[in-house]
Amino acid sequence: MAVLVLGGAGYIGSHTARALLEAGRDVVVADNLETGFRAAVPEQARFYEGDIRDRAFVDHVFESEQIEGVIHFAANSQVGESMKEPLKYYDNNLCGTKTLLDSMVAHGVDKIVFSSTAATYGEAERMPILETDPTEPTNCYGETKLSMEKMMKWVSLAHGLRFVALRYFNACGAQPDGSIGEAHDPETHLIPLILQVPNNQREQIAIFGDDYPTPDGTCIRDYIHVCDLAQAHILALDYLLKGGENNVFNLGNGVGFSVKEVIEQARSVTGHPIPAKIEARRAGDPAQLIASSEKAKTVLGWKPQYDDLHTIIETAWKWHQSHPNGYTE
Repeated sequence: MAVLVLGGAGYIGSHTARALLEAGRDVVVADNLETGFRAAVPEQARFYEGDIRDRAFVDHVFESEQIEGVIHFAANSQVGESMKEPLKYYDNNLCGTKTLLDSMVAHGVDKIVFSSTAATYGEAERMPILETDPTEPTNCYGETKLSMEKMMKWVSLAHGLRFVALRYFNACGAQPDGSIGEAHDPETHLIPLILQVPNNQREQIAIFGDDYPTPDGTCIRDYIHVCDLAQAHILALDYLLKGGENNVFNLGNGVGFSVKEVIEQARSVTGHPIPAKIEARRAGDPAQLIASSEKAKTVLGWKPQYDDLHTIIETAWKWHQSHPNGYTE
């Protein structure tokens, strides 16, 4: 029996496909390559190029393979874009998931691990954030992810589907050997943007606001290594395969780092001064976002291996140095 990784040519999906193979699992990857890269898909995985909004394509995958569980990364995920093009996000994220679940029900595949997001919480009322805290998304991306979670809940009640939703925070880092890593166009994540400076791709990094109610005035975020995220998805799938019930888990380090702290660590890793410029706050940026991952550690037995910021940035730097233009070289 195989594991189907939807969106397995993307950043987190490709690392998860790699981790599954290293764990001895049979892996099938499906991706439309809109934002993913064929070169990121492990050679040992069987690859299907297509879109999950295409019911005939999804049916074809399920009819061609014996799938025991699905890990679902296939979604648009840019917050800013979601506010400008909300219908694109409803079409891909919600309509795609609806088509996927239709096909899963029709083919008797009843286990899915869903890549959700901390954006489901919106402006959190307390830190660290717990899974039981209110979900009030402040952007369309977070709203569609929360709606996808709810869709799975109702399909579960009607058809016996079992799901785990993993709400994670700032994914970062790369495969330690530098073979695969983060490649977005446009890039919006802090660590790769910072590393573009020592990679001679930008002159300086912008800090959006230094007057937040935090120790150094810059925003604090919870950074989680992509390989630790991959392991959590595998643990969540095994939890379902062993009979676990529907569940939601936060994934993070439980420790926040400010923008200035991340830049300082990047200077240490790269040996580059990395000039930084203070600019105006961006609308909607919370002062801090930190996850409590105690539930995932207790229930799933998850143990992050890369919880040191210096090490996280080292793995990212190894990737970006050897692949300054991502997978396009």
